[in-house]
Amino acid sequence: MHYCGREGAIVLGLPRGGVPVAAEVAQRLGLPLDVFVVRKLGVPGYEELAMGAIASGNVSVLNDDVMRALPNSPALLELVKAQEKVELERREKLYRQNRAAPDLYDRVVVLVDDGLATGATMRAAAAALRQQGVGKIVVAVPVGAPETCRELEAEVDELICAFMPDHFHGVGQFYQDFSQTTDEEVAAMLAGRAGDKGKDFRQNP
Repeated sequence: MHYCGREGAIVLGLPRGGVPVAAEVAQRLGLPLDVFVVRKLGVPGYEELAMGAIASGNVSVLNDDVMRALPNSPALLELVKAQEKVELERREKLYRQNRAAPDLYDRVVVLVDDGLATGATMRAAAAALRQQGVGKIVVAVPVGAPETCRELEAEVDELICAFMPDHFHGVGQFYQDFSQTTDEEVAAMLAGRAGDKGKDFRQNP
């Protein structure tokens, strides 16, 4: 709540599941809402192993350890990057509906997801935001694995996690409804909130 109404601050949701949570946070804090699209660059055939990630703003983040271990890694990287760039641009176009991406330079960014399991996507997003010159990165999630939260806390300016259970098996176990958020739902939420000054959270608790 100490960011409530903070001038220049913005809430960014990680699509797709992080956007409904981010929309609630933005409304309570009276801050504008937008989206930050991140696409993992998985090794072909071993997609869970990430070579890096690409993010909104034409930013790339590489996992140097994985890149060094792969044969012909530059060629693999360019192949996967080209594929994921198509999907990133598709989502950007659909979600923004011709709205310009916000200028994030020197701003306080509250980066929201529906939870933290491995934290890989959030790490990539935070690293990409650093490259864009944001002033402060505040990661905010409702639930997270304790070890992941501790590790990520060292990589961002502030981490707020409402619940860090000892027995964490996955983000979905803490939701009554964990059905997949659709692209259309994300676009609708952003169309109603992006770029505005937010609502007074006290009027709509």
